[in-house]
Amino acid sequence: MLKWFEKLVDPYPEKGLNEPLPTTFFPFVWQAASGVKRYLLLLVLCTAGTASFEAFLYAKIGDLVNWLSQSQPETFLQNHSQNLTILAGILLANVFFASLQTIVKHQMLYSSFPMRLRWRFHNLLLLQSLDFFHNDFAGRLSAKVMQTALAVREFWIILGDMLAYVFIYFITVNLVLASISPMLIIPLMLWLVLFIASASYFIPKLSRISNEQADARAVMTGRVTDAYTNIQTVKLFAHAGRESQYAKSSMQHFMVTVFKQMRLGARYSISISMLNVVLYGGVIGTAIYLWIQGEVALGVIAAATAMILKLSSIAEFIMWQTSALFENIGTIQDGMKTLGRPISIQDKPDAKELQVTQGEIKFEDVSFAYSTKNVFEHLNITIQPGEKIGIVGRSGAGKSTLIQLLLHFYTVNQGRISIDGQNIEDVTQDSLRRNIALVTQDTSLLHRTVEENIKYGRPDATDEEMYEAVRRAKADEFIPQLVDLRGKTGYEAYVGERGVKLSGGQRQRIAIARVFLKDAPILILDEATSALDSEVEAAIQSSLNDLMEGKTVIAIAHRLSTIAQMDRLIVLDQGKIAEQGTHDELVAMNGIYANLWQRQTGGFLIEQQRNKNQEGAE
Repeated sequence: MLKWFEKLVDPYPEKGLNEPLPTTFFPFVWQAASGVKRYLLLLVLCTAGTASFEAFLYAKIGDLVNWLSQSQPETFLQNHSQNLTILAGILLANVFFASLQTIVKHQMLYSSFPMRLRWRFHNLLLLQSLDFFHNDFAGRLSAKVMQTALAVREFWIILGDMLAYVFIYFITVNLVLASISPMLIIPLMLWLVLFIASASYFIPKLSRISNEQADARAVMTGRVTDAYTNIQTVKLFAHAGRESQYAKSSMQHFMVTVFKQMRLGARYSISISMLNVVLYGGVIGTAIYLWIQGEVALGVIAAATAMILKLSSIAEFIMWQTSALFENIGTIQDGMKTLGRPISIQDKPDAKELQVTQGEIKFEDVSFAYSTKNVFEHLNITIQPGEKIGIVGRSGAGKSTLIQLLLHFYTVNQGRISIDGQNIEDVTQDSLRRNIALVTQDTSLLHRTVEENIKYGRPDATDEEMYEAVRRAKADEFIPQLVDLRGKTGYEAYVGERGVKLSGGQRQRIAIARVFLKDAPILILDEATSALDSEVEAAIQSSLNDLMEGKTVIAIAHRLSTIAQMDRLIVLDQGKIAEQGTHDELVAMNGIYANLWQRQTGGFLIEQQRNKNQEGAE
């Protein structure tokens, strides 16, 4: 039966998955509860049933004391069988609602609700632009997804469980006591006024401290994650101690907020304990006074005592749950800043699939600037179908930015970029990138098996197709020898985070194999062989030449010898085309390209000649 309840909440919904999240608190948590609102309402109803029947049960226990005190043992069951049946019914109803409440809370909300939120938050973050991820820690982003999901769940369960219980229980107790004697609710009302005054003083302070704590936690997590992400740099500069102190300062700041919260919580708890003394003395003392006056029976004292003891324990519970509530509100508000951030690059509602028939690429009057730096102004480039061009220029000339604009990682400020006459802003981003294969100098591999990383280029590829791609990338020389910490070997071995267990050359060969397998009509090589030694590079170059056959190719390389045979070379300087032509034409111009070429080849040869002349003179 419990499994049936577990299936009622789908943890991986597809409907509304990519809807943007609101950026204000209540709309955010309300939208986050979509799909489970009916079950939250059911939780409230079950809680209300539990609270009301529990209060009635305490009242009936008072009646039971009266029945026992007024009856003879031998006639008790006969005289009060109907009353005992009602008491049993109240007890069973309380058990029913309490059990259903537990099932709704644990089988439906505790488990699937946060996973539903993680699923949605994760999918929304995947839609964010590349710039979004460049400006934040990966560990911080994943922490936001996990922590915010749990905080939203706790927020709704505290409201639907704790606050609903307290509200219904308090009203029921007041109704029961008022039906006995209006005097009994006077101390209860006095306690309520003092309790609200205490809460009004402490809760805003708890809220502020919770927000401070959420910010401090985010900073602490970010610093720790940053050290782990860049552990090689930390060890290279022997700065483990420095990083420890850097993290410690954020931990100390976090602990300051923790101690603040605990001190405030302790004062709040003491004030509640003092208020409970007023509650005990007021209600129980009034009940005893009324009994002495003969206005109520002995059982009223028992019932009032039971209900007030329960209410006092609830008051203590309210205090800690209120603290937890505002801590969760702080976590949600902190998460909203990241998760609710608008997606900067989105597909148009009528975006179509890109259809690459020839592979012509055009940059038409393109202007682009980062927030503080202009990169291109009125740039015009036409790449013919099947043409192989090389992009050359000094660092910062805009070579990599040109590629990122073509991939629509950024949107141009002016002009248009088109492939076969289709504006890339009018097609879906997924279809655009499916038709472009990219190998970069900073090869990124997923922390998965070698096979999964290679087939990332085309998940439906057969093993035979994968092996052929590996052979062409010359990666079959090392893959069979790979062994991970789990003892898995070859294609089943895990490569570590970002492929850290592999050498730079091995990572790049796996990336090249992935591109071979993808076989897209447009190929981009951004320092594709920069991490390879000369022997392996020469072996792979012939395979790359085969891969480039029939494709439109854009290659970026600092080693000009690797792109000298391209159909056309374009030299960028300060965001503009400074020179273009074949290798021989550019060398003959004696301009920027010729200067770069001389530094890499001629300069070295001149130095060799000088050494020979010096040796001859000796």
